Amino acid sequence: MPSHQLTERWLLIDANNLVVGRLATKIAVMLMGKDLATYNPAVDSKTNVIVINSEKVRFTGNKTADKKYYKHTGYLGSLKETTPERIFEGKKPETVLEKAVYGMLPKNKLRPVMMERLRLYVGSDHPHAGQSPVEVKI
Repeated sequence: MPSHQLTERWLLIDANNLVVGRLATKIAVMLMGKDLATYNPAVDSKTNVIVINSEKVRFTGNKTADKKYYKHTGYLGSLKETTPERIFEGKKPETVLEKAVYGMLPKNKLRPVMMERLRLYVGSDHPHAGQSPVEVKI
């Protein structure tokens, strides 16, 4: 199906007490459009995913303390590391789920397009009621 014939769809997910990796795989599949009969890897599926309560996701085992996220500023000796525990305490706890979904999307030119269609919100309020999103149970 050509991309101009696809209709935009809005999905709502409540992430309360869900495991990060399992939730991220479901979100990545929806953003890619693999759950649609008209899946084409070269076409954007026009699927918007709204995730509420994204700060209430959990890890299994000791991953909140043991897992490490790395970033490098580009300067010598400037490798920074942090844990999910510190991120959850910080200003943007939804970045844990954002990083997980980002890593599961295909590494091509459509990845930034798909990431723009992912909306993560702390708390149960979101400003997309006008789009009448369909709630997805996971």
